[in-house]
Amino acid sequence: MGKKVAVVLCVAAAAVVAAGAAVVVRRQMKRSGKWARAMAILKEFEDKCGTPIGKLRQVADAMTVEMHAGLASEGGSKLKMLISYVDNLPTGNEQGLFYALDLGGTNFRVLRVQLGGKEKGVVSQEFEEVSIPPYLMIGSSEALFNYIAEALAKFVATESEGSHPYPGRQRELGFTFSFPVRQVSISSGTLIKWTKGFSIEDAVGEDVVGELTKAMEKIGLHMRVTALVNDTIGTLAGGRFYNSDVIAAVILGTGTNAAYVERAQAIPKWHGPLPKSGEMVINMEWGNFRSSHLPLTEYDQALDSESLNPGEQIFEKTISGMYLGEVVRRVLLKMAEEASFFGDNVPPKLRISFILRTPDMSAMHHDTSSDLKVVGNKLRDILEEDMWVNTFAIICIICNLCPLDIQYYLEDEKSGC
Repeated sequence: MGKKVAVVLCVAAAAVVAAGAAVVVRRQMKRSGKWARAMAILKEFEDKCGTPIGKLRQVADAMTVEMHAGLASEGGSKLKMLISYVDNLPTGNEQGLFYALDLGGTNFRVLRVQLGGKEKGVVSQEFEEVSIPPYLMIGSSEALFNYIAEALAKFVATESEGSHPYPGRQRELGFTFSFPVRQVSISSGTLIKWTKGFSIEDAVGEDVVGELTKAMEKIGLHMRVTALVNDTIGTLAGGRFYNSDVIAAVILGTGTNAAYVERAQAIPKWHGPLPKSGEMVINMEWGNFRSSHLPLTEYDQALDSESLNPGEQIFEKTISGMYLGEVVRRVLLKMAEEASFFGDNVPPKLRISFILRTPDMSAMHHDTSSDLKVVGNKLRDILEEDMWVNTFAIICIICNLCPLDIQYYLEDEKSGC
């Protein structure tokens, strides 16, 4: 018998044994009523996550009401509808060397870009991504911005000879800061509150551009912050550079937010002369949206109550990358405790909050292999235990349910535009 044939027979035999074991386990669970309990938990979760068209319309209508209230007055809505002071967006004619700093989650990015105007567009682009240690996310403002400034200085030091700014011209930095900020000009703004797992008390109420500038000056980095925007407005500006018809942008990452171009006359809380363009970019901060129409499950509610900011950022906690993996973990934990989903014992690692990250959930969600190998490998890596094969398909269904809500919401909004 050839080696190839022997291997095939061994694999086939193993598959038969595994399939037989799965059937035995399933029968045992059915007889004990545990399988029925697991299916009941899954069905309840699926029903609670349901987003029929009628509900989506209710959510959209509720958000529209909050948008108008937020534009009318400060503090009049769950949506802050922040005036960005950005009244002109890129045209595509921009030229020169520019730097950008993007801070908005557990990582930050520094970027260098050479723009060549309409003819050449983006000539070159380089960036580095830097992880933020967890202790800095709950430490002091000085420690966080010192860490960022040092990483930025190292990146600037890699600038090639041909990339230097024109003689006598200071390097310019666009600062994308993806947290709620009350802006007082295009290049300054005070932090309203932290989101996405950050909790640095001494930074709240401070000018974040001032904090970054102090950190850069401390290490001799000569760079001027020319614009402060959040990541959503930065995305909107990037889209407008390529296409003059772009009027809105949505971020779905660690957190979530939206920004759009509003008519300046439609902003009652705007005081002073209207911008020459007649337009103003509005930062919605829609992560804080909340409505009785949102499909909140028991897992969403428990996650919120145990979070650093209970009662806040409800919309963000239901759809953003910071939290989706944790929702899946909580569903699996309930199935393990009440239906012995993983056997007689609950995997100890499954009790650790946020051990199942959204990238892990996404990988399982996209597993198209016939034996759901990715699901099995992910569970083994995370929980450090071998799982029953017959649980993989159910876990895959749970992973599929979480991202579908926002997917359907966005598709419905797009079709209704």
